[in-house]
Amino acid sequence: MNKVPHITLYFWIIKICATTLGETAGDLLSMTLNVGYGLSSIMLLGLFLVSVILQLKSSHFHPVLYWTVIITTSTAGTTLSDFMDRTLGLGYANGSLLLGAGLLLVLAIWHFSEKTLSVNNIKTTKVELFYWTAILFSNTLGTALGDFLADDSGLGFLGGAVLIAGLIGLVIVAAYSTSINRVLLFWLAFVLTRPFGATFGDLLTKPLEKGGFDFGTVGASLILGSLLILFIFYSMIVDKRLADK
Repeated sequence: MNKVPHITLYFWIIKICATTLGETAGDLLSMTLNVGYGLSSIMLLGLFLVSVILQLKSSHFHPVLYWTVIITTSTAGTTLSDFMDRTLGLGYANGSLLLGAGLLLVLAIWHFSEKTLSVNNIKTTKVELFYWTAILFSNTLGTALGDFLADDSGLGFLGGAVLIAGLIGLVIVAAYSTSINRVLLFWLAFVLTRPFGATFGDLLTKPLEKGGFDFGTVGASLILGSLLILFIFYSMIVDKRLADK
């Protein structure tokens, strides 16, 4: 059985909420609680491994389990990116290039092995491993790219979010008005929604004098967590109604 959700509007709404929550929750652990980027990365990678093993052992799609893995890739990606860019001193631009190259390599190996990058037919353990590895790279890349746009580019948190939202809009237009390969458009959208979540997370947490809304990492995480739970259960109700028809 297919072990991933159908790609619908609800999928993208939940994905943005999940990746934004990953940004704020990762910052909560590494900065607000002062655990540090290195130790936070080790802890969150451990959570990712536990969640992805449970996902791999599952015989079919479980919404809560699936989105838990997405959140753990996002939180781990946040602290991993910060560790690379800040602690190791790579910088946002170099970190983004390195992670982008890693993502392209994973997708290339996946395509070479399976002759497809389709995300509508994730049924074997091998393909699912490719899928989750690509998502981990994607979410880590998104943090670095979001930080680059917010800090180094001069756009600020709001400007970075607006730019990424515009690019996502172009992908949506292409999906409805062109014959561009849908798998390519999916991965473009998947990558872009992560930096959108990163910049939006920064917008929610940063103080007013820095252009943010000053909810803090705790407040923003609680808001996003509540929205995420609401949308997940609503999508489950919708899917059940469709299955009963």
